[in-house]
Amino acid sequence: MITLYHRSKTRSSRFIFLLEELGAPYQIKHVTTRTAQGGGEIDPSNPHPHGKVPAISDDGEIVFESPAIVLYLTDKFPKNNLGPQVGEKKRGTYVSMLAYYGSVLEPAFVSKFMNVTVPVGTAGWVNVEEAMKFVIEILGKSPYILGDKFSGADVLYATTFGMFGQSPLLPKSDVITGYVKRCLERPAYARAQEKDAA
Repeated sequence: MITLYHRSKTRSSRFIFLLEELGAPYQIKHVTTRTAQGGGEIDPSNPHPHGKVPAISDDGEIVFESPAIVLYLTDKFPKNNLGPQVGEKKRGTYVSMLAYYGSVLEPAFVSKFMNVTVPVGTAGWVNVEEAMKFVIEILGKSPYILGDKFSGADVLYATTFGMFGQSPLLPKSDVITGYVKRCLERPAYARAQEKDAA
C-alpha cells in the first residue's frame, strides 16, 4: 500500500493522477506544510526531510522529489506500461526526461519567477526559453514525451504546464496547449481532481 503525503492543490496532487493511472493501491494522508508566505507549520508526521510535499511511503520505504517518485512508482507498478522498464526501449529517454524536469526545467521556472539571470555555461540549468524550446521540439514531433504513448513523464510535464496556464512564465505555444489538453482530459486526471478536492 502506497501512502501519499499530500496537501491539496500542490505538486503532490499530480501523484493522485499518476496513482490512478497506475491502478496502484494507495491512501492519501493529508499533511500541513509551510506556505509560500512563510506561515503554516511542518507536519511532524510528514517524512519529507524539509516538510514539503510530495512524499510517499511504500511500507516504510520513503521516496521524495517528484522525478524520483514517478520513477519508483512506474517501476513498481509496470502493469499499465507508464514507464519503460530496465532494458526496454526508451528507458534512457525516460530517465533523462525525468531528471531534466527536476534538474533543468523547474530551476529554469524558479529562476524566471525570482527574476534571477541564469549564468550562461556554468549553471546546471538554462533559462526558460531555452528549456522550453527543447521540450516543444520533442512535443512537436509526437503527442507525448516518449512518442505515441503517455507515460509517467507526461504526468510531471503536463500538470506543470497546466498549472502555469497563461502565466508569463510559460512561453505561448500551440504545441504545449494541445499537449496539456491531451494529458489532462484523461479519465484518471478527472478522478484525481475529485479526490484532491475531497
